[in-house]
Amino acid sequence: MSYAQLMESVGQVNDLLNTQSILSWDARTMMPHGGHETRGKQLATLSVLTRDLLVSANTRSQLDKAEAETASMPDEAVEKVMVAQVREAIDWHLAIPAELTRKRAELGANGHAVWAKARAESDFSQFVPILEQTVALNREMAECIGYEAHPYDALMYRFEPGETVATLKPLFARLREALIPLVKAIGEKEQPRFDFLERHYPVDQQHAFALSMAQKVGYDLNRGRLDTTLHPFEVSFTRNDVRITTRFNPNYMAASLFGALHEAGHALYEQGVDAAYTRTPFATDLVGLYAVGGVSFGAHESQSRLWENHVGRSREFWSVNFAEAQKFYPDQLSDVTADEFFRAVNRCKPGFIRVEADELTYDFHVMLRTDIEAALMDGSLAVKDLPEAWNAKIKEYLGLEVPDDANGVLQDVHWSSGQIGTFCNYTIGNVMAGQLFEAAKQDATIASGLATGDYEPLRVYMIENVHQHGRRYRRDELLVKATGRTLDPEPYIAHLTAKYSELYSL
Repeated sequence: MSYAQLMESVGQVNDLLNTQSILSWDARTMMPHGGHETRGKQLATLSVLTRDLLVSANTRSQLDKAEAETASMPDEAVEKVMVAQVREAIDWHLAIPAELTRKRAELGANGHAVWAKARAESDFSQFVPILEQTVALNREMAECIGYEAHPYDALMYRFEPGETVATLKPLFARLREALIPLVKAIGEKEQPRFDFLERHYPVDQQHAFALSMAQKVGYDLNRGRLDTTLHPFEVSFTRNDVRITTRFNPNYMAASLFGALHEAGHALYEQGVDAAYTRTPFATDLVGLYAVGGVSFGAHESQSRLWENHVGRSREFWSVNFAEAQKFYPDQLSDVTADEFFRAVNRCKPGFIRVEADELTYDFHVMLRTDIEAALMDGSLAVKDLPEAWNAKIKEYLGLEVPDDANGVLQDVHWSSGQIGTFCNYTIGNVMAGQLFEAAKQDATIASGLATGDYEPLRVYMIENVHQHGRRYRRDELLVKATGRTLDPEPYIAHLTAKYSELYSL
């Protein structure tokens, strides 16, 4: 009985988190600019109410009784794992003052509007005051949570439990060791034809085509929709309402297409969580206070990157689907072959924008941001000096001179909402995607489906091995069950090496 009461309280927490998600989705897609200040207060109120409900005396009493009720169960029992996750979350939140939670939520909601204006005007100075407050609040939170070696470790725990500055160093070093020579070798090669991707593509046609491709890989429109935003994202209000967004450039169709495929990968994860876990800890990030079913942000990114890159940018995908692209764009693609299209969407050309980066140089953007965030947290980098540090890293990693703030330090939405500690998840996701995709392709049915345009076998594999479990297992537990080992960068490195060696005749 106590366990059932605890689960109902967690269900109410999930309801409040989904309500916040709806308000956040609206703020980033449809809300008029003038609404940002009051919306910030609404979200802050909901954040405090959610946190207070989770750590209330009533919930803690239910938890104590539920722990006693499930004590004799095996450690792997669903009930016992759920109860343990609630205990972990309550202990985590009790370490953080409610007022700090309120300040972070309100600042994050207001920060998005400030960032959007600063980005539009390419003026970092407009964003400095609110970012300084954001960094200060995150430092304060790290001290409340506690850490052994680095304040950034405490913040990463919300998004990728178990990763630290120390554990990331060898992973990033291995990737740099393998990928930098590839990028340099490609720099000496002739680039594939690219002109047709920069022709005029009407936005309404882009929307229709992007949605068509998202549906093709399994995105369920009965439980979803595609909208327009400044920075693409996915958001779920339980598995029954999972929405995606993308952005549209009339003169660059690939941005909307792969943005939609990326977010559809996220959506497939949420739509695939076991229905029995709705409103439970397995569909709710009780530590981060997000209504998500993915076990970590890195695990979530593994699905977006898998469907965007391993499937959506593959030769097989365009051998099968290029004819449909020509139906949507008969004028723009009439003089283009499927092979030319495949080569163009995989062109390796270092650029300024992370979300538009090619598959090979993408991780350098992530490493840059992770290094910078860690420096902001330990105080070795001041917010006012961020553009200089950013531009220097871009020069070091990609050999580029950043032309302005919009193409540099202002391009990402994360800091505007108060998120610090999440960038490593993108590279973790890339590595996981390589590992999971390698394992999945051992199934002949999946391999055959990819060759013929039937993506259902791969989707089912991901549901069975990743999606359905929600947050039941830790990230590495999930990987061991699916692939037989913990996080391993070698399949990802092998994928990139083989793909780009063939593309550029290395």
